[in-house]
Amino acid sequence: MKYSDRNESTTFHLCLLANVINMEEFPLIKLLIEKNISRTEFEELMSLLEGLNSLLEDQKEEGFLDYTGLLVHFAGMLNEKLYPNETIYALKKEGYYPSLINEFVKVLTEDENRG
Repeated sequence: MKYSDRNESTTFHLCLLANVINMEEFPLIKLLIEKNISRTEFEELMSLLEGLNSLLEDQKEEGFLDYTGLLVHFAGMLNEKLYPNETIYALKKEGYYPSLINEFVKVLTEDENRG
């Protein structure tokens, strides 16, 4: 089987799976597929989130109340294929790093209410 045939089969199989699974329940997975995120890029995202989550815990222990800086860092380091707000809400729905993502959502909500 040629590479192009395998690639076409894989693409077809993914389309079949997408029709079977309610992708709205898995917005992050849907986003990763739509934006053609590689395994390496996904691992970089998870590493970024792990580091920011650790910083959040440190900042909470130090008494910080504003986590805008962490959100700005996240947006600046996020893969250029992904949009920060869309990624944050997808992460929230799937339950990744709830403390960190909830703080990001608070900052976004406060910013939307001010604007």
